[in-house]
Amino acid sequence: MIQNRLTRRHALALSGGLAALGLSGLPAQAAPSLRSEALSGEDWAALGADVKAEFKWAWDHYVAKAWGKDEINPVSGTARSFFIEGHDLGLSLIEALDTLWIMELDEEFQAGLDWVKSSLSFDIDAYSQVFETNIRLVGGLVSAHLACGDPVLLEKAKDLADRLMKAFDASPHGLPYRYVNLKTGAVRDPETNLAEIGTYATEFGVLGQLTGDDRYYAAAKRAMKHALDMRSDKGLMAANIHAETGLFTSRNASIDVYADSFYEYLWDSWELFGDTDMKRWAEECMGAMVAHQGKRFDGRLWFPMVDYETAETTAYSQTVLGAYLAGLLGQVGLKTAGDDFLATYTEMQEQYVIIPESTDVRTRTPRGKGTGLRPEFADACLNLWLGDRDERYRVLTALHYQHMKATSKAAFGYTSLADITTRPMAQGDNCPGYWWSEQMKYYFIMFAEPKRIDLDRLQLSTEACVLRGFVRG
Repeated sequence: MIQNRLTRRHALALSGGLAALGLSGLPAQAAPSLRSEALSGEDWAALGADVKAEFKWAWDHYVAKAWGKDEINPVSGTARSFFIEGHDLGLSLIEALDTLWIMELDEEFQAGLDWVKSSLSFDIDAYSQVFETNIRLVGGLVSAHLACGDPVLLEKAKDLADRLMKAFDASPHGLPYRYVNLKTGAVRDPETNLAEIGTYATEFGVLGQLTGDDRYYAAAKRAMKHALDMRSDKGLMAANIHAETGLFTSRNASIDVYADSFYEYLWDSWELFGDTDMKRWAEECMGAMVAHQGKRFDGRLWFPMVDYETAETTAYSQTVLGAYLAGLLGQVGLKTAGDDFLATYTEMQEQYVIIPESTDVRTRTPRGKGTGLRPEFADACLNLWLGDRDERYRVLTALHYQHMKATSKAAFGYTSLADITTRPMAQGDNCPGYWWSEQMKYYFIMFAEPKRIDLDRLQLSTEACVLRGFVRG
């Protein structure tokens, strides 16, 4: 039986950290208008109120234009499906629930809850991606249940998790297939990756605690252990794996694409459940990354893909997704490395205003023009700030927020960008579901320090669903 661990969230090593990050300023031609409060670190409550107002404004447009749909297209005012084409599961609505609750937007939360109770069903004869369905829908429903206590939310989360478990059961190694038919339990796509086989432990573990059923966490841990048992002598794993053979299908070790949340869930499982195996694995994996995967290019620390056995660099790109690692390194006690890596992304933010989706680490130039309202830099800043409350992380996050506001605000909400190299930046036309769960929550927690959150107990999933730390009156 997993145990609930009610200890302080972080184990940051506070000694030996780098000097405070300097904000040298953005090129004049690239800089959007920034609030002096954000730059100086003053009046955080007012900035938190601004985040809440923007979230409420965007939510009102979602209600008017895309109610119950998976995602809103904020430029055109249309909507799109995410999991199953033509069959929406209220993705953005479910991802927004715990954020609405934290922001004390109680009428809006109740309207979302009413929709879930009256309209949400998973008895659908169609395939859904197991990983995304778990972190977004199972996580969102569990978090909303923890916020308000409504048993229907827990019932729906359990119903969905039971359907996803078929993807684990079908594999001889307990490695979930990428897709499962929600109605029939049929599976497909065994060629998978670390992120898609190893991002279940927190949602499944909390669900197991709430229902008294250990099989969810056991399945999640079994899949992770299978991959961990195949680490090379350098302590690295390849990112791609086959659910049927159980073998790696590539040689590339990655910290971001195909792998990122696998590593987050090792430490998170220690924090949430006191699982000492997970703690040891997290420390070993982070140590191996720093020792063998961290590379310097023109003085900056990057973690490009390397051969998992030789540690030779195999690709010279790094995505914005990788920023999460700066916070995770701090959590496991490697704070100097975490600050060092955060400085790399800070420089990218200063240079490009919006961090590129992917960067050539040798030249620090974008490998593409578009980007998708990414939250990972703010995520890292939040995790580091929770450890020592250093104001510099809030300043960096305030810049991230102001840049998003200046570039991505459209007629009916916040949108992805089609080209970050133009001035003004060219907008796309999609608000990803994670925007409702992730960065707006990170901003609000850091700036407003909301009364419905206990910062010392706060535990978020990779999708920023709150799995511990709610304060209910």
